[in-house]
Amino acid sequence: MFDIFIVVWTVAVLLGVTVYLVGSLVQSVLQQRRTNNVRRIWRNFGLSIGFCLLFLLSWSAQAVAEWDRFQQEQVAHGEPAAVRDFVVEFGQSTLENWQSEFLQLFSFVVMSAVLIHRGSAESKDGSDRIERKVDEILKRLGEEEPERIKTRR
Repeated sequence: MFDIFIVVWTVAVLLGVTVYLVGSLVQSVLQQRRTNNVRRIWRNFGLSIGFCLLFLLSWSAQAVAEWDRFQQEQVAHGEPAAVRDFVVEFGQSTLENWQSEFLQLFSFVVMSAVLIHRGSAESKDGSDRIERKVDEILKRLGEEEPERIKTRR
């Protein structure tokens, strides 16, 4: 009974996360089409759609490759290859990968919000530097403006 629960829970988490992410993409595209009258889907959303397709394709390829490896291991141990056991193993490897990626992304977001790496666009010093540069440009334009007006007249 507990084995069935594990399989159902694994499938629910994997499909839940995938459906949520793909659904969010579709919802965003549809919202942009309605509110901004966007017509060319691939041109305006190609990056997101492309990465979504690459994700689904690579995940499918991982399932096929892992199924082959799983079958070979089961044969080597003299056991039948049960889909139930494969789903749990595939879910485990997928969730370990996702957990690692989410942790990496979360760490990057938090650390780039807190720490500074001068010159990095992601670092929090970026907006301060941009504001100073804009102020310098405005100051220079303000100083040069009277000269330009005098020379044009």
